Amino acid sequence: MQHTLKTFVTFDDKGLHTGEAVTMIVRPADAGHGIVFIRTDVGNINNIIPAKYNYVDASQLCTLLKNEDGASVSTIEHVMAAFAGMGIDNAVVELNGPEVPIMDGSAMPFIQSFEKVGLLSQNMPRRAYRIMKPVEVRDDQGRIARFEPDVSSVFEFKIDFDNDVIGAQHRVFELMDSSDFKYEIAECRTFTRLKDVEALMAMGLIKGGGLENAVVFDDTKILNPEGLRCADEPVRHKILDAIGDVYLAGAPIIGRFVCEKGGHALTNQLVRALFDAPEAFVETTDHLGIGQSENLSTSPKLAYNA
Repeated sequence: MQHTLKTFVTFDDKGLHTGEAVTMIVRPADAGHGIVFIRTDVGNINNIIPAKYNYVDASQLCTLLKNEDGASVSTIEHVMAAFAGMGIDNAVVELNGPEVPIMDGSAMPFIQSFEKVGLLSQNMPRRAYRIMKPVEVRDDQGRIARFEPDVSSVFEFKIDFDNDVIGAQHRVFELMDSSDFKYEIAECRTFTRLKDVEALMAMGLIKGGGLENAVVFDDTKILNPEGLRCADEPVRHKILDAIGDVYLAGAPIIGRFVCEKGGHALTNQLVRALFDAPEAFVETTDHLGIGQSENLSTSPKLAYNA
């Protein structure tokens, strides 16, 4: 069955790239509603932005959604990963600014707050897309992203950085339930190399970045005094991002996502390529659920709609 939150949750922080203070309220939504973002600070144009792959606009180092009227919201990948990891299908996300709050640079603050209020089980089957044939995209730098048939939702990622501390990393993660996501992926933070920071700032990015919300690697050490949360935190964070970006399909994908040295843009290209190849997938309600909670309750139709 589909799920939403039992009640609203509020997050206050700043945007990673804008550095601007922002308040985000995540509200429950009716079964079948899906996930949408609403820019409450935008009043002269349509301010509703669906969380769908075909609304992704070109951006650097994050995922940005933009509707037909130009209203946009960026850095949505971490909260989308939290929705995917907990199996939340329906939500209204209100923001009074252009960027989702960065919090600690991971999905864990979202997961913890969602767990506190709990989930509602809704009287509508949960849709999923089952991969039937491989679909692959490549870019001109040799980076690859691919969907392959599999019996569950699997994410496989390889990275290889010119950095002695990060180096080459490879991890496979099977997204079966919310506890797997919480304890293996959710706490892993965004990261960068110190030598890239100056260039990123010159591009007008990471104005809100710091050691409190990102892992920073020098050539030979980690600058964060607390160190890493797990030995392969960078590749796990890449999986976190991919889970959020793939969830923009509008439903879980049953299959294996494989990516080598890719990022947000390549993942979105792959999701678009999938929906351009209708023979490569089928829509189904016959699948293993994720995000089940011991404290789920069933509710009548909610009054709130976007």
